[in-house]
Amino acid sequence: MAQPARPPTGYPSQNGAGQQPYSNGPVQNQLMHSSDGQGYSPSVPGLYSHQTPAKVPPHQTSGQYNYSGSQNVSQLNNYQGPGQTLNRPPVAPFSGSPVQQTGPVPQVLLPALQNSAAISSAGSFPPGASPPVLSNWQYSQTPVSQPVGSQTSHLAHVTGTGSAQPPSSLSGNTKPPGNYQYAASPGGPPLQNSYMKPGSAPPPVTQPLTPLHPPARPPLGPPPVGGPPLIRPSTLTAGPPNTQSLLNSAANREGDATSAASDGSVVQNSYDAIEGGGLMATPHPSPAPPNLKMNRSVGYSYPTLPPGYQNTSPPGAPGMQASALQYPDGSKHFHQPALGTNHLTASMGGLSLQQEGLRPVNLLQERNILPMTLLKAPVPNLHEDIQKLNCNPELFRCTLTNIPQTQALLNKAKLPLGLLLHPFKDLSQLPVVTSSTIVRCRSCRTYINPFVSFLDQRRWKCNLCYRVNDVPEEFMYNPVTRVYGEPHKRPEVQNATIEFMAPSEYMLRPPQPPVYLFVFDVSHNAIETGYLNTVCQTLLDNLDLLPGNTRTKIGFITFDSTIHFYSLQEGLSQPQMLIVSDIEDVFIPMPENLLVNLNENKELIQDLLRTLPQMFTKSLETQSALGPALQAAFKLMSPTGGRISVFQTQLPSVGMGALKSREEPNQRATAKDIHLTPSTDFYKKLALDCSGQQVAVDLFLLSGQYSDLASLGCISRYSAGSVYYYQSYHHKHNPVQVEKLQKELKRYLTRKIGFEAVMRIRCTKGLSIHTFHGNFFVRSTDLLSLPNVNPDAGYAVQMSVEESLTDMQVVSFQSALLYTSSKGERRIRVHTMCLPVVTTLSEVYLGADVQAITGLLANMAVDRSVSATLSDARDALVNAVIDSLSAYRSSVLSIQQPGLMAPFSLRLFPLYVLALLKQKAFQTGTNARLDERIFTMCQVKNQPLVYLMLMTHPSLYRVDNLTDEGALNINDRTIPQPPILQLSVEKLSRDGAYLMDAGSVMFLWIGKNCGQSFISQVLGVPNYGSIPQNMTHLPELETAESIRTIAFISWLREQRPFFPILYIIKDDSPLKSSFLQNMIEDRTESALSYYEFLLHIQQQVNK
Repeated sequence: MAQPARPPTGYPSQNGAGQQPYSNGPVQNQLMHSSDGQGYSPSVPGLYSHQTPAKVPPHQTSGQYNYSGSQNVSQLNNYQGPGQTLNRPPVAPFSGSPVQQTGPVPQVLLPALQNSAAISSAGSFPPGASPPVLSNWQYSQTPVSQPVGSQTSHLAHVTGTGSAQPPSSLSGNTKPPGNYQYAASPGGPPLQNSYMKPGSAPPPVTQPLTPLHPPARPPLGPPPVGGPPLIRPSTLTAGPPNTQSLLNSAANREGDATSAASDGSVVQNSYDAIEGGGLMATPHPSPAPPNLKMNRSVGYSYPTLPPGYQNTSPPGAPGMQASALQYPDGSKHFHQPALGTNHLTASMGGLSLQQEGLRPVNLLQERNILPMTLLKAPVPNLHEDIQKLNCNPELFRCTLTNIPQTQALLNKAKLPLGLLLHPFKDLSQLPVVTSSTIVRCRSCRTYINPFVSFLDQRRWKCNLCYRVNDVPEEFMYNPVTRVYGEPHKRPEVQNATIEFMAPSEYMLRPPQPPVYLFVFDVSHNAIETGYLNTVCQTLLDNLDLLPGNTRTKIGFITFDSTIHFYSLQEGLSQPQMLIVSDIEDVFIPMPENLLVNLNENKELIQDLLRTLPQMFTKSLETQSALGPALQAAFKLMSPTGGRISVFQTQLPSVGMGALKSREEPNQRATAKDIHLTPSTDFYKKLALDCSGQQVAVDLFLLSGQYSDLASLGCISRYSAGSVYYYQSYHHKHNPVQVEKLQKELKRYLTRKIGFEAVMRIRCTKGLSIHTFHGNFFVRSTDLLSLPNVNPDAGYAVQMSVEESLTDMQVVSFQSALLYTSSKGERRIRVHTMCLPVVTTLSEVYLGADVQAITGLLANMAVDRSVSATLSDARDALVNAVIDSLSAYRSSVLSIQQPGLMAPFSLRLFPLYVLALLKQKAFQTGTNARLDERIFTMCQVKNQPLVYLMLMTHPSLYRVDNLTDEGALNINDRTIPQPPILQLSVEKLSRDGAYLMDAGSVMFLWIGKNCGQSFISQVLGVPNYGSIPQNMTHLPELETAESIRTIAFISWLREQRPFFPILYIIKDDSPLKSSFLQNMIEDRTESALSYYEFLLHIQQQVNK
């Protein structure tokens, strides 16, 4: 079949098609997606030229930056892979056919580099050839894979000025002080703000789950009446996949060797080459020595050199904070158990040690299944010595801790396979290695890690592609123990989480300085809210705490219907305002003095921040030119990259990117016809331009009216930024929002930040990653572009078993984040996780991580809501529960029992899915504002799992009887630990006081007959009737009850990067409805109770 022409439109999809703003990357989601996805190509603008033109057309001509390309899309088919029989019809019929690549793929061999990343300027295509790209209407049913022995070098290329220089000529990085220096340095300040304490570890939290199935079942409503509806009317059979054509197109896609710079020159495309090959990079594996048996178990023939298992407590071990990652300084010598069958705790067949996880639970009878403490991540079934070295689940977590050996087994389990990551999380201790040698696999570029095998002192076998590599001479010496010949005891092989100081080979240009640009809405509406006073004062207070060094730059832009720049030139007595009224053709009036050095111009900057709030108090300008202001900000930031923080209070009304209201109040409650998709692609296109120039945009929306966050949010989503939303912000009418903005802005301004980052996730041969979730741009097949990376962002990926994992006992996953620190250091943070492979369905269920499953499903449900409808997403969530419990009942339970049976590991699955259905992102029947719904969806896509679960299934505590029994002692503070209660009014007593922690908000409900001592000694009022209606703070009283209550609430607040407002409510409080809305187990007007939901599930399972 002839290769179709590249589609003419620009930016159709990457993090989702124009019609699918929430589907990140190649949508190859077997569980949830619509079948009209579009693709991307790695021909992305890279580092632009370092000149700011006086005038530039506001938008590029069509086709100049073409982000379309091939995207792997499989049908939504009940978790069943290609060639399986489908039980439920797909959302849309499969159309089109896989592309047949004609002609051979040119091959490029990477030089055998051991100590540095492979950097090649050679292209994968002959001169003049352009890589073929799949058009938008073609689909393939299988994930991309690369046959063993393929020699294609996958080096994508990015346009840029700095990238044309050889790495050796680059300067600006902090020079490593020597060949081998190891420092256990904190990974940046722990959560730095008034409500975050250093070193506190966030509690594990559960996440919402997302629909993965076609909308074949009726939406939830009152309990079903009469006969059961016919759910599965037809059976479809998918034909065998055509894998070769996809391989060819994938190789071409990632092998796009060059791209044209804006001046027509051809430059090397950087980051893919620097970080190393991706999913399919397998350059000429060296033949194994003839006498070496290359089987796929790990570490079998050199038992005296272990990956030494020393001094590392398992995550969550007593006496160790979950976030503290330590590496050993001793040289204890342990005998190395072979990383084979005996690394699994129980025999793979008998599972004698973990029967509890498989114990059938009758959900209709066992009502008290919610644990009284926060649910912890399941521990993988690995040998103790291996598990001791495994990655902390707060950083890296898999939905299944037992990986099914085949895709067929995964399909049978009806559970999603995926990873949830929190890669840049604040860590109280992080091993940092400065060495001239970063040891990586020569084939797949995996970083050496605790799960590789040392065949002898001179050779190690990669745990991802099984290639045998030489140990570099420098790696033989261990500076920690000062012993030569013990490479297995180096910190790189002792720590699943480690950070490398990267040498110059890992740079495209000198590390950029920290650059911060603030863009403020100063229209009449914005000034009326009073936000500018709060923001400017918070910025003044924290100016010295901005992450950076002597090179830090800062600048300011304000806008209404015109754009105002501020010259902060040295020598001026006060800042000079420059107004640009031509918003149709924005230009930079004075490029050189608008971004200035923070330290050298601090007084002028402080003057500007003090005067800004008063400058526009008499303004009557009501228009908002947000689009042109962002264009101006982009042009100003392009030469360096950095962070744009934009504050907006209304719907943009003039210039490029102007929007019109799409919210109809009477439609808020329905699941149909709500506008979840962007109304324009302006913000997405601009975000992709920003990403190409290493600029991220963070959006602060402070609005009491509809502002079309579905459209505005794209500016942050595709540039790896963040979205903050303060509904109905007003300094007088809504004062609690002022405190929230102050606290969250302080955290935002002072937390650590990484610039010009890229992240790649690798996995053992046989597994493949096909869909990404989070805020970023997928630069090549699997390279995530993150112009900024922050410690509060989470990511998720979906995976499939591409080739049978036969003969493998364990598989590994590794994420590598390459970034520039605020101090100008190029660093690489690596996390590696090892999990066992299993062959039976019961073992797959045994290792299910219900919180991670919920979190991944929640991400998939957001995509489904946007690409299809909210109803489809809700149905798919319900079907995910029905299908997994049906599979368990029919294939694992030996004796059929009445009731609704679930394995112990999935006992909370229906409860968490019901919680998702009642969450603002997916609920129906309530008067939720459209922007509020969209913001919750943004949070689902960008929150680490621990916070997402708390927002989905809040924690309820009784707090009028707190005691010191079982309390934590942290920094001389005693923190009570009351038990967690079920979310039902049945658990409330009018005699008590109850705290509900819903993540971003807290409610303290006071019963009518609550004890007088609590009311007076904690609330500080004489009686129940005296409790103020709008009380949001507890007074600090010198009573034991007050000290305990405040300590508990403060401890909960400290463990998250956002500030939850505390609302104290009584029976007659207007906020009581919000409190009751979070009672997941109770029935509401539009949603079932937990028991009714279980009956509905049982009816479907028993069909």
